[in-house]
Amino acid sequence: MRREGIHKANNISSKTGRFVLYWMQASQRAVDNDALDYACEISNYLSLPLLVLFVLHGEYPSANRRSFTFMLEGLEETEKRLKERGITFLLKAGNPVDKVLEIAKNASVLVSDVGYLRHQQFWRERIAHRVESPFFVVESNVIVPVGQVSRKEEFSAATIRPKISRLLIDYPESRPVESRRLKGLGVEDFETVSLSACLKDLKFVDDVPAVSSFKGGTSQAIEMLESFLRDKIDIFCRERNDPNSDALSNMSPYLHFGQISPSYIARKITERESPCAEAYLEELIVRRELSMNFTLYNPDYDRFEGLPAWAKKTLNEHREDMREYIYSREQFESRSTHDPYWNAAQNEMALTGKMHGYMRMYWGKKILEWSESPEAALDTAVYLNDKYELDGRDPNGYAGIMWCLGKHDRAWAERKVTGKVRYMNSAGLRRKFDADGYVRRIDRLTQST
Repeated sequence: MRREGIHKANNISSKTGRFVLYWMQASQRAVDNDALDYACEISNYLSLPLLVLFVLHGEYPSANRRSFTFMLEGLEETEKRLKERGITFLLKAGNPVDKVLEIAKNASVLVSDVGYLRHQQFWRERIAHRVESPFFVVESNVIVPVGQVSRKEEFSAATIRPKISRLLIDYPESRPVESRRLKGLGVEDFETVSLSACLKDLKFVDDVPAVSSFKGGTSQAIEMLESFLRDKIDIFCRERNDPNSDALSNMSPYLHFGQISPSYIARKITERESPCAEAYLEELIVRRELSMNFTLYNPDYDRFEGLPAWAKKTLNEHREDMREYIYSREQFESRSTHDPYWNAAQNEMALTGKMHGYMRMYWGKKILEWSESPEAALDTAVYLNDKYELDGRDPNGYAGIMWCLGKHDRAWAERKVTGKVRYMNSAGLRRKFDADGYVRRIDRLTQST
């Protein structure tokens, strides 16, 4: 158990209650979950049953059928695994703050995992001010706790990398804490909703269809990771930037929903002793946890104001430059640009729920270049990413979009429209890989769907 990742969220020292409550939100798994393990530890110490609560929020930002289907597939497995451990899982629908406070009235202690976005921070703060039980939050979706790495927003990977590296040695493999099987608490004690009925009852503004490309759940994540370790990791560092090569682990949707632990992935990657392990761990640990540093310390992580000063200055200086092309959000979404590579990338995202990482950079850069303003570009990129990507609404996604406008980067040669922000063009794609082959592959995928 990593004690540095456990934080007391209020000043209440004790309360008599019927059970210990773990509010599961960002870590939707029953294994390798430090928040769950800490809740088990407390329930064992107090000899009280452990109740795991998940609140299904139909108005969650950018939620739709695609993301909810994937999430509920994972929760179905999580519920089953918790039951096998003698832990009660309770599903409620509604506002997370209200539902947590309602159930916590009878809880001796409240434990929660940690998300780093604005609304997740807001929920925890509201609950901390109103709950009458001791409230602990546990950072269970990072390898090194974000606040321990740095107390401020870091400039780039170069500044955060040595801080993370110094601390990694202090984070050995965690051992799961088993909950004692205590009687006296069952889901029948509460009014609950069933996982199977959820999708039927929820009404979505943007009803994006579910995808067959990815199925949610911890076992699915582990199976995909094992496939990567067996067949792909040794080509990862050489072919990860080629969208035509199946060289990626595809862990990002599972990491986003907390269906697999980053610590578990890091252990398995390290055990494999591949020459590409270091490159993979750089993305999993340094780049991913840089994004969480960004969203925790910069409340404007998805707005123009959140960019570094040099990027805002150069984009403002070129705000009035003549654009060769200008597209609306609707034109971008309908893949109506002049560029077949961009259209294919957007199509890949819409069809499969996951665009290749290298194409995401090109995709974001071109939205900036072809929008009427940087603000319009950000609005479009965030909207499309959060709507279609299974790993949307995530610190990594917001950091990636903002990188396209200069975040976590440096100034480059100045040019029209994009100023000193790093530039990408279609000729660069063709030099790096068979870009036309990528378009043909996505076209075939479109025809077969």
